[in-house]
Amino acid sequence: MKNETQAIFEELFVRYPALSACRDDLRKAYETLLTSYQTGGKVFTCGNGGSASDSEHIVGELLKKFKKHRDIPADLKAKLQTMGPEGAVLAEKLEGSLGAVSLLSMTGILTAFANDVGWDEAFAQQLLGLARLGDVLVALSTSGNSRNCVNAAVLARALGVKTIGLTGAKGGRFKEICDVAVCVPATETYQIQEYHLPVYHALCAMLEAELF
Repeated sequence: MKNETQAIFEELFVRYPALSACRDDLRKAYETLLTSYQTGGKVFTCGNGGSASDSEHIVGELLKKFKKHRDIPADLKAKLQTMGPEGAVLAEKLEGSLGAVSLLSMTGILTAFANDVGWDEAFAQQLLGLARLGDVLVALSTSGNSRNCVNAAVLARALGVKTIGLTGAKGGRFKEICDVAVCVPATETYQIQEYHLPVYHALCAMLEAELF
């Protein structure tokens, strides 16, 4: 890790000492995400209820600037600057981006499949059409047992897609089936979600520091 990245990692445990119990798994989650981005992969997210909102939140932090300035690739910037006034504006205003997709944002396919076939398999169906070797699925479930998230993780692994589960202390099925299960030290739903926020903020900030 760069010094800046390591500092973000260590600050997480200063601010939230209880998360020290997840230290090794958080490092593994970061390394899994970093490897994916360094090899041209992208991240998919999913969850239900509050975790659905967190799923969208994560993508928002990855697709645009989070804490620091992000340059777009120099060759793209130069090409845009040759493409008239619109290109010049884009070259000036666009920010470096890390590819990420929230499966919750695709309301058409999500509701169509849930209605026609089943909600439990809906995220898996989306991944079947979109995910490729080298990508990562980040699934959020406070119990670790949400059927649609578990099924998405199973399908992801069958595709060779790495899986990161954010869940609570008990772990649920995520602990058994995910490549990395970050089991935060809480059992009440709202308390688990309160820990998930600083966890994924730290991961997003670390990736940004390393890659930009």
